[in-house]
Amino acid sequence: MNHLPSAVTLCEVGLRDGLQNEKTILPTEKKVELLRGLAGAGFRVIEVGSFMHPKAVPQMADTDEVYKAVGELPGVELRALIPNLRGVKRAAECGCKKVKLNVSASRQHNLKNLNMTPEESVAGFAGCVQAAGENGIAISGSISMPFASPWEGRIPLADVEAIIEAYLKVGITEISLSDASGMAVPNQVYQLCAHVGEKYPQVSWWLHFHNTRGLAMANIMAAMEAGMTQFDSSFGGLGGCPFVPGAAGNISTEDVLNMCDEMGIQTGVDILKVMELSRTLRELLGHDMDSYILRAGRARDLVLS
Repeated sequence: MNHLPSAVTLCEVGLRDGLQNEKTILPTEKKVELLRGLAGAGFRVIEVGSFMHPKAVPQMADTDEVYKAVGELPGVELRALIPNLRGVKRAAECGCKKVKLNVSASRQHNLKNLNMTPEESVAGFAGCVQAAGENGIAISGSISMPFASPWEGRIPLADVEAIIEAYLKVGITEISLSDASGMAVPNQVYQLCAHVGEKYPQVSWWLHFHNTRGLAMANIMAAMEAGMTQFDSSFGGLGGCPFVPGAAGNISTEDVLNMCDEMGIQTGVDILKVMELSRTLRELLGHDMDSYILRAGRARDLVLS
């Protein structure tokens, strides 16, 4: 095994990427309670919600109200997904200080949904970057399906690099590689992460893996070995992608925490508090979630006589 990091940073995305797929729409006050609980568990980066059109994603319609209710949490970056300039304006109005834009590396996916190439989409973000700067809002970018898509299969490296360079051209230097289709495999993850990490050292990288085919944990390990240290995860393994056929949820936060704890990789997050929050969420939603640790418990807690 190659060199692994001594510490990693996890961004909890369940409140956005998890809840946006649920039929049950949680009350604002419950979201605020969960958000405060996640901050109390030690997360320093949390994805609160999104400023998408309420008709498109009704589960996120109250993101503005969640921000207003929770205010600032010292030492915690509260970020939200935005689709366009209107999202920046909503962020400014409710006190959100970090937003994230997204574009698909699948050219067919992007053309079908937006009638633009991925590069054209990113070029159109320049106004968002300017407005964010004027309002004191930090901005990052995400590349969905940079590894493979249901439309093209494996994504050519040149296509991924073209999007990275388009982001850099508009001034975005924090970029997430998001395996929304759950089609990535470890050797591919290692190769891409090692390549972009070396070629674009000015970029702060995040990795976002869905566990659609059971490979998310292996992909996280591969990314770690390639030098990556920032990862998204979702408590309870909640989530999915409503726009990708058969896409299952994100990797479970407590599963990642358990692996890191057992391997001596520091996260700064209390797994027991996260497990309790996941149990609360399970009760609120009324169904089981895709988390090994919720089902089996931590190995270190077993006492066999």
